[in-house]
Amino acid sequence: MSMLSPTRIAASLSAEHRSRLMALAREVHFPEGARLFTEGAPADRFWIVRSGAVTLDIQVPGGRAVVIETMGQGELVGWSWLFPPYRWQLGAEAMTPVRTNEFDSAAVLRMMDSDPVFASSVNHWVGRVLSHRLQAARVRLLDLYAPHGSDITR
Repeated sequence: MSMLSPTRIAASLSAEHRSRLMALAREVHFPEGARLFTEGAPADRFWIVRSGAVTLDIQVPGGRAVVIETMGQGELVGWSWLFPPYRWQLGAEAMTPVRTNEFDSAAVLRMMDSDPVFASSVNHWVGRVLSHRLQAARVRLLDLYAPHGSDITR
């Protein structure tokens, strides 16, 4: 069993599938403080972090955005491109200068449509990421909003 985070590409895709996916990548840089995407906006791409740190955040009604998790090297940023309504469920910001591999979702979806084994591999990877992110969001929001001293983590 891999000790790598399930959000890291190396922990989830075979060398062949990583190679095929990376053939669709283009390198993109973001300065510190740049928004990669905003919650609710159309989701038509995703990124794998090469270097730097990207924070994922969620808008809290009546408050500011709350950071849920920080992504680093090799990690997937963005999954909403894979599921209707194809709108970002979270926001993302470059915490430091960031270098990424950016992927156009339409090109990846075409590759997935043409190869069911590749599609299954990508779907399992993104599913693992979703599970991880949901748990991170749950824990972070409980940290912020659960009554002090209560044990409602079940």
